[in-house]
Amino acid sequence: MPTKTDFNQLLEAGVHFGHLKRKWNPKMAPYIFMEKNGIHIIDLHKTAVKVDEAAAAIKQIAKSGRRVLFVATKKQAKDIVAEKVQAVNMPYVTERWPGGMLTNFPTIRKAVKKMATIDKMTNDGTYDNFSKREKLQIERQRAKLEKNLGSIADLTRLPAALFVVDVQKEANAVKEAKRLSIPVFAMVDTCCDPTDIDYVIPANDDASKSISLILDIMCAAIAEGLEERKLEKEKESEEAAVEAKKEAKPRIKKSVKVEVEEPAAEATATEAPAEEA
Repeated sequence: MPTKTDFNQLLEAGVHFGHLKRKWNPKMAPYIFMEKNGIHIIDLHKTAVKVDEAAAAIKQIAKSGRRVLFVATKKQAKDIVAEKVQAVNMPYVTERWPGGMLTNFPTIRKAVKKMATIDKMTNDGTYDNFSKREKLQIERQRAKLEKNLGSIADLTRLPAALFVVDVQKEANAVKEAKRLSIPVFAMVDTCCDPTDIDYVIPANDDASKSISLILDIMCAAIAEGLEERKLEKEKESEEAAVEAKKEAKPRIKKSVKVEVEEPAAEATATEAPAEEA
């Protein structure tokens, strides 16, 4: 199990700072502790509980071998997400959300395959046969695809869950996920609507320290889940090898002791001939 979230860490990272009171969403009322200087303060005790719940759930997804797609296109979050999520080998979107990314997934996969085709042409020498102008067009197309879809190149099927940093900014991503019944984990600030979020993490989604801390906890949970999956697979492989060895081992037939009767000893002496009369 991931370790419990430290309240002081959340406090130091400024996770408790919400938005201005006039911008609040009443549906976030259960997670608001108080109002100070016109700014809502998030209840960090509730945040800690929600972070632990989200971390436990996300760990199980990773342990089962499924993928979590991280979405953060806002300036202060994109670099943090790219750095931390790459370390646990999960897909992410930090540029503009491609419309139909989930609901029209086959089309997105075609675009990714086009990128792979260009790479193949470059490697096998086909690229050298094009004119200078054609090469320039292909390079531009490849760069555009890499920028928008490079981080999801290995996402061959729909993700098992979404992790969103800003619910308002990534509203389209959340809508697509809900349409496909894909669970959504999200950092939800006091100005956002938590209704469509399955795992709400009430937190400051504007400060880089706050985003970094929550991402650290989620990525640590994923890494732990992947490690447990690896250990389980190794254990299963060892058990399978032992079973195979047992089956391959030739059975030794038990020797059956058979008692053989010895032939009766021949008479050592013949009967004496009858005496002549």
